[in-house]
Amino acid sequence: MIRGWYTGASGMRAQQWRLDAVANNLANVNVDGYKKDIASFKAFPELLLRRMESDGVYKHPLGSADAAPFIGKIGTGVELNELFTDFQQGALKETQSDFDLALDGKGFFTVSTPWGERYTRNGSFQLGKEGFLETKEGYPVLGEKGRIQIKANNFQVDKQGRVWVNAVYQDGNTDIMVSKENNVWEETELLDTLKIVDFDRDRYLKKQGSSLYLDTDISGAAQILDGEKRPRVVQGFTEAGNVDPVVEMVQMIEVNRAYEANQKVIQSGDSMLGTLLQTTKL
Repeated sequence: MIRGWYTGASGMRAQQWRLDAVANNLANVNVDGYKKDIASFKAFPELLLRRMESDGVYKHPLGSADAAPFIGKIGTGVELNELFTDFQQGALKETQSDFDLALDGKGFFTVSTPWGERYTRNGSFQLGKEGFLETKEGYPVLGEKGRIQIKANNFQVDKQGRVWVNAVYQDGNTDIMVSKENNVWEETELLDTLKIVDFDRDRYLKKQGSSLYLDTDISGAAQILDGEKRPRVVQGFTEAGNVDPVVEMVQMIEVNRAYEANQKVIQSGDSMLGTLLQTTKL
């Protein structure tokens, strides 16, 4: 009975971990580029059960048999094995903002933070005060040459992630957006290419809040993608989170039921032990 208490308690603790993951997923269901967390568990070693009050072997006409045969197994509990991130692709939603970018495929944007480079799938960007493309928190988005400095209504990002700007010339000298009505012509310039990276084992990236990820020793270092390995970049769209609120709500109900079941195991064991102590003659 005492063993049953600890088995039930381990089950309750496991459901708490699962509930935290589900609650976090539901809280971020509307965050662009959010990737849901999944909790996985593993069981403690099981014990073999044999019939009590018997030992050795006994003989019969056809030979001999075990006097204490194996009758089953008993579980000893469960523990959290891993809390990992599911990077399944989210749906693309149109925003009609030139600063919003979405990745259709595996990969991450690279941003510069005071703590070093970080990685994100949240392409909801904005134009910073100094003219740099930034995240909502003010972290500059990086290209392969460094920060990307642009102007509103003066840049385009193609499917390969190349940033093009329109430089307007007049009489052979660069001018600041002179109207075409003044008999000028427009030339397209390649400013930079978005620094899009991926990892050997992206499931081991570490979440750091604000939709940012940090590479770890297990995930491997960031590798710049090129050629056909690069995901498709879609301007004017953002990637929605990959959380299905209906599925998460069903899982929350399952967690509550499993938690209550383990709780009843402990309560039943305590009640049985109490009855045993009260009825045992000392």
